[in-house]
Amino acid sequence: MTTAQTATEAARDHLAALESEAVHIFREVAGEFDRPVILFSGGKDSTLLLHLAIKAFWPAPVPFPLLHVDTGHNFDEVLQFRDHVVSEYGLRLIVAKVQDWIDDGRLQERPDGTRNPLQTQPLLDTIAEHRFDAVFGGARRDEERSRAKERIFSLRNAFGQWDPRRQRPELWNLYNGRHRPGEHVRVFPLSNWTEADVWNYIARENVELPSIYYAHKRKVFRRDGMWLTEGPWGGPRDGEEIRELMVRYRTVGDGSCTGAVESNATTVEEVIAEVQASRLTERGATRADDRLSEAAMEDRKREGYF
Repeated sequence: MTTAQTATEAARDHLAALESEAVHIFREVAGEFDRPVILFSGGKDSTLLLHLAIKAFWPAPVPFPLLHVDTGHNFDEVLQFRDHVVSEYGLRLIVAKVQDWIDDGRLQERPDGTRNPLQTQPLLDTIAEHRFDAVFGGARRDEERSRAKERIFSLRNAFGQWDPRRQRPELWNLYNGRHRPGEHVRVFPLSNWTEADVWNYIARENVELPSIYYAHKRKVFRRDGMWLTEGPWGGPRDGEEIRELMVRYRTVGDGSCTGAVESNATTVEEVIAEVQASRLTERGATRADDRLSEAAMEDRKREGYF
């Protein structure tokens, strides 16, 4: 066996191990909790999460509903893909719209126009309303520093808040889901995956994604070192020139703070090569809300964010 063949086999074994771990986590939650839900936005990580959930329970349907906290500033391609997936697999989708919280006065628009930080309250209110006791998220430990502090099972108190000091050990892949009434557990089956793992698995499984993840021509403008696109969130401002470039998105979220990267990667294989050559995580490179401070994400997670 050549060195290249050995490396290929090792990669396959690695992805198989990650898949097996994630499937085990889904089944563990199904057996231990009463009312789980999967956070699903139509992005690549939540799409992969759903793909693994389908595998975990096939040929039975996924026994959990999906929850999307819709900022109202999402990309059209992603929302269309979200609805397509829900329809194709006959899934139940709950949508918590940030706009509803703004309209009734529970939230106020931010001066900078971004709605990403406004997702926390609708998320916590919806969890409480439906009495969800386990919430699956697609977060990975390589995304951002505070993500690496969490375990696969992350306990949240009755206010939905996270306390790093209450992390529980997870020796020998044993997960402790015990919680008091009103508390819930965030569950992260992709904790041990990297961005490269995600894309290699997408290639192996031929997982469908929104077209926005592949290079396409788009009108964009430059702000704070990122290429942003026009939308209901505003822009461009005076002095911000619109250009039409070949770009793709490494992550998708609120359009006011999610930037595109210049790219010619139109296939999964080309994206994988691009990701492997990058020295920045997708959030560090293209999410303005994660650049606010070193502790920005951790502060939001303490308040109840994803």
